[in-house]
Amino acid sequence: MADITKRFQNAWNAFLGRDPTKNRNPYLYGSGVRPDRPKFSIKNERSIVNSIYNRIALDCAAVNFEHVRVDENGRYVETIDDGLNECLRVDANMDQTGRAFIHDVVISMFDEGVVAIVPTDTSADPKITSSYEIYTLRTGKITEWFPYDVRVALYNERKGRREQVIVPKSSIAIVENPFYTVMNEPNSTLQRLIRTLNRIDRLNEQNSSGKMDLIVQLPYNLRTELRRQQAEERRAAITNQLMDSKYGIAYIDQAEKIVQLNRPIENQMWSQATDLTAMLYQQLGISDTILNGTADEQTMKNYYNNTIDPVVTAIAEEMIRKFLTPTARTQGQSIKFFRDPFKLVPVSQLADIADKFTRNEIATSNELRAEIGWKPAADPRADELRNKNLNESAQVSDQVDVYGNPINDDYDEEQNL
Repeated sequence: MADITKRFQNAWNAFLGRDPTKNRNPYLYGSGVRPDRPKFSIKNERSIVNSIYNRIALDCAAVNFEHVRVDENGRYVETIDDGLNECLRVDANMDQTGRAFIHDVVISMFDEGVVAIVPTDTSADPKITSSYEIYTLRTGKITEWFPYDVRVALYNERKGRREQVIVPKSSIAIVENPFYTVMNEPNSTLQRLIRTLNRIDRLNEQNSSGKMDLIVQLPYNLRTELRRQQAEERRAAITNQLMDSKYGIAYIDQAEKIVQLNRPIENQMWSQATDLTAMLYQQLGISDTILNGTADEQTMKNYYNNTIDPVVTAIAEEMIRKFLTPTARTQGQSIKFFRDPFKLVPVSQLADIADKFTRNEIATSNELRAEIGWKPAADPRADELRNKNLNESAQVSDQVDVYGNPINDDYDEEQNL
């Protein structure tokens, strides 16, 4: 109880700059839609590249981020149960889980090129001290850059709308898209593909706008002004006939001819879009099989190594740099990400992998049962890290004499007999 009281006494909010529990009116603003969802820019919203964004963001969100403690060699030792780890694993803010927050970070980063991860509720003011605990995290769009600060468009959950706040660069994680030159540069492959697809969409809208695109060939030339006036009157007459007719029927003179122009016109835009899509897939390390879920194990391995790892590494390293003080890093604190290696393993190979892991004393039986989704076995031996294929008496001692014989009491008694 004392810790909770102390937390509220020293709490700090990015929008209020003070205790967030004071002067709060939850019904001051309202919205018919969810206002905290990331909104794409217009050029990306109407493009099929959203499927690429979403696929990569979903795979990045499937990676588990944890606030951990490591040893002197950087190896994982234990998970630190604090507010930052709670944000990354369970509850990032009032509206998002940990996975939804990471998905939001990746989607916003791809769309804007850079994203800000802002601690909105902390135990102390980040402008005063660098030692504080993080309670909630939000993604924000950087709208203006200053030497030591940035202006961020951030969703205020207490008012239900986005607000512009100025925050120090040292207290927020600013993550730049590692594929910025491929996706966000004005003349990058992705931007060229977006422009080409948008032009194709506009052409399709024009072709399906309901226009008939007819040319009427009149039985006389139009070189004089009088003839051109007669042609305009004839065009207006045919148009009125089609508009006033219930079934869109009009009549013409037997000497007049009708030519329809709304036939498909061949151009190079579809071939350009196909070439740019293939080039983008190569530069991002993805393929059609990844998007439709038919990729094999080697393809998925390359995809995770070349596409997913750079994105999640950029997020983790920036949070380490901004959310962990040098003292905390010296004490072994870090932020690591873990991906389940058994997700891509077929059931036919699972038994062989489990045998190798237990035989080589890499994992216990209960640890592997947890990966499969089974309950832990009650047998205490299921939690022992040892080779089950060997007799337990053979593992009593690993000491041998000069002749290679194990040194233990049972062996000495047998020799005396």
